[in-house]
Amino acid sequence: MSSRSGRFTGRHMATILVLGFGVVIGINFLMAHYAVSTFGGVVVENSYVASQDFNRWLDEAAKEKALGWKAQAMRQSDGKLYVRIEQAPSGATLSGDAWHPLGVEDDMALTFDADGHGGYISRESLPAGRWTLRLAVQADGQIWHTEEPLS
Repeated sequence: MSSRSGRFTGRHMATILVLGFGVVIGINFLMAHYAVSTFGGVVVENSYVASQDFNRWLDEAAKEKALGWKAQAMRQSDGKLYVRIEQAPSGATLSGDAWHPLGVEDDMALTFDADGHGGYISRESLPAGRWTLRLAVQADGQIWHTEEPLS
């Protein structure tokens, strides 16, 4: 009399392998989907060239940070940006651009006019959505850059 209830067969092993690999592959597809749909990074054309400039960028950033300038940007109801610059000398000029982190919208160059009270208002209206704002402040022969998300 043979009993099949306690035997481990090839069919059992095949089922375990198929289910195990199915779970792994399913999770990989899910993670790949999230990685592609939420990527907000920047891709450079040539990473080697970018790596050669990296230390210079760090030095420039340290000098800019030592200036102590700060910027706060907010979107107004008409889509124009209001930027307040703190600690910068009077007569500073502001320029910038806005880029969509996922490349859905085209980059926009922004021009700003001083409001006379330490703030700057963009001439252009920025469409609704998630943007990254890059600003450059020039005053007294010095340039200060900042980058911040804007939603």
